[in-house]
Amino acid sequence: MKNPKPSRKSKTLDLHRPNAHPKSTRAEHRAQGKALRKNVPRRIHRKWSPSPNRPDPMDLLQGQDQGRVEQLVPIKYGRMLASPFAFLRGSATIMASDLTGTPTTGQHVQLCGDAHLSNFGAFASPERRLVFDINDFDETLRGPWEWDLKRLATSAVVAGLENGFKKDVCRGLAQTVIRSYRSGMKQFSGMHTLDVWYFNLPWEKVEQMFTGRSSKTSKKVATKLVAKARRHSRDKTVEEMTKVQTGNRRFVDDSPRIVRLDDKAKWNEIDPQGHLMMSRKFIQETWVRYLNSLSPERQHFLERFRIRDIAHRIGGIGSVGTRCMVILLEGEIAEDWLILQLKEAGPSCLENALGKSEFANHAQRVVMGQRFMTAVNDMFLGWHCSPLSGRDFYWRQLKDMKGAVNVSEMDEKALENYLLLCGWCLARAHARTGHESVIFGYVGRNESLDEAMADFAISYAEQNEKDYEALTKAVKSGRIAAETGV
Repeated sequence: MKNPKPSRKSKTLDLHRPNAHPKSTRAEHRAQGKALRKNVPRRIHRKWSPSPNRPDPMDLLQGQDQGRVEQLVPIKYGRMLASPFAFLRGSATIMASDLTGTPTTGQHVQLCGDAHLSNFGAFASPERRLVFDINDFDETLRGPWEWDLKRLATSAVVAGLENGFKKDVCRGLAQTVIRSYRSGMKQFSGMHTLDVWYFNLPWEKVEQMFTGRSSKTSKKVATKLVAKARRHSRDKTVEEMTKVQTGNRRFVDDSPRIVRLDDKAKWNEIDPQGHLMMSRKFIQETWVRYLNSLSPERQHFLERFRIRDIAHRIGGIGSVGTRCMVILLEGEIAEDWLILQLKEAGPSCLENALGKSEFANHAQRVVMGQRFMTAVNDMFLGWHCSPLSGRDFYWRQLKDMKGAVNVSEMDEKALENYLLLCGWCLARAHARTGHESVIFGYVGRNESLDEAMADFAISYAEQNEKDYEALTKAVKSGRIAAETGV
């Protein structure tokens, strides 16, 4: 069935329209969701086959390269060649195109847009508590809840196959994702709206799940995740990325991963146009624009810092080639350092199917998407539009106690435990911005949806394998340039 586009009407409450949101009970909402099964039976979600008019996946990938740093794009493809799972991570635009033709209930939520299992992890709250949640929102947009769930289930299958698990085990992992999502929706549909928005997953509960549902590898995964997160403290990040040179602290050059702005020769080699855009004067001007996107108390805090060094930094897979900077800030007190990251934001890969974001600034779309979906956010989240290039950038603190798992090190039990967390977190994120009782009424209490979407995940994992092979052939033929080992 055709996916309806989200409304562009203002979400501002109209106090002169008291009946704009008529009263209804949770039971009525659940009945409404259950009624959706008549037109969209849950079993219909198992279907997947490529459309006869399916776009060339390589064309879709290369379409996203427009406007990126040309010299860095081959690194993206080199990283995607590492494995089918690495390919999945970098090819959200392909799956977004494919999901356009799949059935949905018409219930829209704020989507992550790239909800694969490696886009979940641990990070710090402003109160310095470690929490577990979604941690990537570059593709966020409002759309059908089914799309995030299918991508997460598919990533479970792809990761499981890569770890050498049998197909029936991988199918069970996909079912784990859906079952956890249903369980979460059941819980949130019975909670007060404010409690849903307050709710987050502190590390203590995560640790209990990994140790309570025991396997040696599962416990090891939890221990390594928290150790990695705590290792990425502010001070440790400054220590690892900078050093004192002639009395001044500066970023350590690690070309092409990290290139200092003052190294004009390397900058010109990598991105001649970007060097002009990223002058110190330019950064100072954009700094003011960024501060204006923050609340007054956070502006006051950052006004106590001064920019001391700037560098370009490559990160991730799918975002390689976008302009990503790190800014070293020095406070009023000696050895008071802070590193912020500003990252270029372009259109969401979902916009072709769902229409443009309500936010004209793509970086604001990313920031607001994160605020919609998570209860705990980086206090430095902000955005600006470049006055010189018209490009949008969002800001955040770099590596603030951020920890991610290494999927390849997981056994079946560890991956199952991890996916239970991911499915539950996705349900909470969707419950914040959708009609959770309606969605719960549709997904139901039995395993009908689990079975159907697990079949979809198996079929789409096979499609992902074919697309990965297509990239391999494109690189070998010279159609696409790839640089490995970076």
